[in-house]
Amino acid sequence: MAKKKLQDADAKAEAGPEETVKAKPAKKVASPTRARGKKAPVEKAKGRKEAEPVRPNEVHVYDLAGKVVKVVDLPSVFGLPLRPDLIRRAVTASQANRRQAYGPAPRAGMRHSVRWSGKGHGVSRVPRIRGTMIGAQAPGTVGGRRAHPPRPWRDYSKKINEKERLKARNAALVALHHPELVSRRGHVFEEGRTLPLVVVDDLEEGGKDSRAARGAEILKALGVWGDVERAARRARIRAGRGKMRGRLYRNPKSILVVAAKPESVARRFANLPGVDVVPPSQLNAEDLAPGGDPGRLAIFTESALEALRAWSL
Repeated sequence: MAKKKLQDADAKAEAGPEETVKAKPAKKVASPTRARGKKAPVEKAKGRKEAEPVRPNEVHVYDLAGKVVKVVDLPSVFGLPLRPDLIRRAVTASQANRRQAYGPAPRAGMRHSVRWSGKGHGVSRVPRIRGTMIGAQAPGTVGGRRAHPPRPWRDYSKKINEKERLKARNAALVALHHPELVSRRGHVFEEGRTLPLVVVDDLEEGGKDSRAARGAEILKALGVWGDVERAARRARIRAGRGKMRGRLYRNPKSILVVAAKPESVARRFANLPGVDVVPPSQLNAEDLAPGGDPGRLAIFTESALEALRAWSL
């Protein structure tokens, strides 16, 4: 037994120190892309300088090339509460007040020479065209009058308080600053853009560039041209009699352009599918929230945004 222990000791001595020393485990090196407690850095978009972050009440100001020029504070009206109920009510009233009543001609379905043969002949009491057994003029007959036609003197208008109308308009303005509401309406815009989009006043300058091709270039640089393509792609033929009365197509709403000088801006954008151009003084809930759904994609010029600072809350 002692002899065996001596043989084992001699074998370890011959093996050398390298086999007796255990190798130390390598230290864990932190990954260069992800450290403890920190998120992985986001890769910057190629060819575009990353815009500085803004506070909740601030937005970027872009030039016509789509680059960030500066940061401005939003008017105080954008800090009001969002009221979808008032927005829906104001838009419904606006649509009802614009509705035009209609009705049939006074003698429609009654242009016949009819007679009633009287009782006791075994025939129903339906008025019949003279000399025949063809029923006419009665609501239940072919070609007869309607039982309850629409009345042209009907009043479809709805009333809304002035304070409610203004609160609805201001609430629809607030929705322009929420990207999740704008996306929910189906609008397409580039990620990272602050809403509403604010552009320098060079947009209102006229001249040789006042054409739709130049307007398309500006919208592409701002990252919202995809919304115009969406509106053009989703245009469809109207259902019902309206397509016989000069209203063949239904076009979705796209971008709302608010400018202090809408005349020169309209030359660039007014003919694009779904794009509306209005001055700040004519803004209403229906322009800001078509159909009563808040969150329209909007572009403001600097002058138009400054005009909103004078609005009383």
